[in-house]
Amino acid sequence: MPLLTSVWSHPDVHRFSVETVQWYPHDTGMFTSSSFDKTLKIWDTQTLQAADVFHFEGTVYSHHMSPVATKHCLIAVGTKSPQVQLCDLKSGSCSHILQGHRQEVLAVSWSPRHEYVLATASADNRVKLWDVRRASGCLTTLDQHNGEKSKASSEAANTAHNGRVNGLCYTHDGLHLLTIGTDDRMRLWNSSTGENTLVNYGKVCNESRKGLKFTVSCGCNPEFAFVPYGSTVAVYTVFTGELITMLRGHYSTVYCCVLQPNFQELYSGSKDCNILAWIPSLRESVPDDIPEKSLPQQHLNPAYEDAWSSSEDES
Repeated sequence: MPLLTSVWSHPDVHRFSVETVQWYPHDTGMFTSSSFDKTLKIWDTQTLQAADVFHFEGTVYSHHMSPVATKHCLIAVGTKSPQVQLCDLKSGSCSHILQGHRQEVLAVSWSPRHEYVLATASADNRVKLWDVRRASGCLTTLDQHNGEKSKASSEAANTAHNGRVNGLCYTHDGLHLLTIGTDDRMRLWNSSTGENTLVNYGKVCNESRKGLKFTVSCGCNPEFAFVPYGSTVAVYTVFTGELITMLRGHYSTVYCCVLQPNFQELYSGSKDCNILAWIPSLRESVPDDIPEKSLPQQHLNPAYEDAWSSSEDES
């Protein structure tokens, strides 16, 4: 895949590690990037000029624009501060602050179902759901024990993990939310009720001190979660917790995964300075001397059934 252009020597380039990059959800004329240099930048795709820059007091770990919003242009930003910042593209200013976390905010994600609902994850072991129209605080703080451990205590005692929560991802329909923490656990939540569904994924190794970007399949049954796991990418079934396969190809720690849903292509980025493209092998090759019609038909959606390969293998 050819490199279209590089902004390495561009005057607007980030000075430190870039943590998140996202296309504007409604067209490709604009994209956003945020960095450890304490900035969020809005880029014009045609000119590769920074159209706007938001400055923060601390490191920026994550940002996200709603994929379904029609009535607002807010970018949620998680930083070194325990406050969640909401930046308005229309006004060019930080219009809202969400207060409730006690430590740095490592991941943010808008619901793909409700344009005003935001999920945030923090180093305080907590995951909070917000309706950003409300001034009275968060909707709920997710509780890994579903209220059983401390019924008499306040919601302030609720924790989603027994370690820093550094990854969030909604399922495509927005009905469920996946979270991952440094307690080496991944949890699946009902996004409407906030209930822990208690799906057991086993040990999900996570030693990252910053945000961990993972993703979920779109248009597949069953649904799959793709999670950085050391130098590999682990593939789990979302609703049963089964580990399907480990995608191996990187030489160092994998930091992020993203799915291109139209072609079911997975991209993974690593500390080894490589981006690998993974494609599902939907069926095995047929020897030339065996008529294809004579082979038994398999009812697969094994788009992800231990049949993934790096696109480099296809060349």
